[in-house]
Amino acid sequence: MDRLEQAALIALLQTQPNGLTWADITADVLANGSALDVWHEHRPPALFDEPGRPDALTSAEASLRKWESSGLTVLTITDDRYPQRLRGIHQAPPLLFARGGLVEDDPAVSIVGSRAATNRGLRIAGDISRALVSRGLTVIAGLANGVDTSAHRAALDAGGRTVAVLGTGINRNYPSENHELQNEIGRRGLLLSQFWPDAPPQKHTFLMRNATMSGYGLATVVVEAGENSGTRVQARMAVEHGRTVILVGTVIDQNEWAKKLCGRPGVHRADDLQQVVELALHASTTRLDVEDEIERVASALK
Repeated sequence: MDRLEQAALIALLQTQPNGLTWADITADVLANGSALDVWHEHRPPALFDEPGRPDALTSAEASLRKWESSGLTVLTITDDRYPQRLRGIHQAPPLLFARGGLVEDDPAVSIVGSRAATNRGLRIAGDISRALVSRGLTVIAGLANGVDTSAHRAALDAGGRTVAVLGTGINRNYPSENHELQNEIGRRGLLLSQFWPDAPPQKHTFLMRNATMSGYGLATVVVEAGENSGTRVQARMAVEHGRTVILVGTVIDQNEWAKKLCGRPGVHRADDLQQVVELALHASTTRLDVEDEIERVASALK
C-alpha cells in the first residue's frame, strides 16, 4: 500500500488532472491523508489512457522502480521518513528525492551567502561550519559556488554531517565544478532535491530550493550577501517559517534589506563566531523542545 501511495502521488504530479497545480495536489493529499484516494477522486474517465497502453499509475510505479534501482530514496509528503519540520511549511515539496543518510529530526542549520564570495566570506563560512558540526549540528547549504561550497567542504573535512539541497534534479551536476563534492556528500551526508531527477537548473527552482532549505533547518546563518542577492529571499522565508535568522554583522552594515529584517522577531546580529554558535545552539535547543512538546500533545490527542 505504501508503494501504491507513492505511485499515486507521482502519477498526480506527472498528469496534474483537472489542471491541479502541485500545491493543490499537496494540499489535497495532506487533507485527505491518501494520495491514492485523491487520484481516484480527481481522475475522470476521460483521462484514462488508450487500451493497450500502460495507465498513468502503472507508469508511475515503473518510474519509482527505476529511481530506486539507481540508488535514490523517494519520499512523499505523507511518508513517515519525510522530514517532519519541512512538512510544516506551506511551501513543503510534495515529493523529495534523496541520496545518502536520512536522519530523523536532523538538527540542521543553513549557511547561506554569495556565490561570488570574498576570501573573508569564504573563511567565515568555513569557520562557522566547522564550529557547528563540532557541536553536533548538521550544516545545510545549496551546493552553489562560493559560501555554499566552503560550508559543505569545511563540514566534511571536520568529520561532520552536511546536507546539500539542490536547485536541480538530483541526477544533475550543477555547478559542474562541484561534481566530486556532490558525490562525496551523497556518500557521507545527504543530497536532497524536490525536482524530477533529470530536471535542469532554472531561476525559479533555486528560489524553491531556498524555501526547502529554510523549512528543513532550525536556523539560517547569512554570511555574505548583496542588496539583490537571492540569499535575502531565504532569510525572509526563514522569518516566515518561524526560524531563527542570524545575520553576520557586515551583512547588516552593507544592505538595506538586512537592516529592515533585523528588527523582526527571531532575527539576530552576530559580530563574531562565538555569537553565531551560541545563537545557533539556542535555536536548535528551543526549536527541538517546542517540536517535542507538539508531538507529545498530538500523541495525547490521538
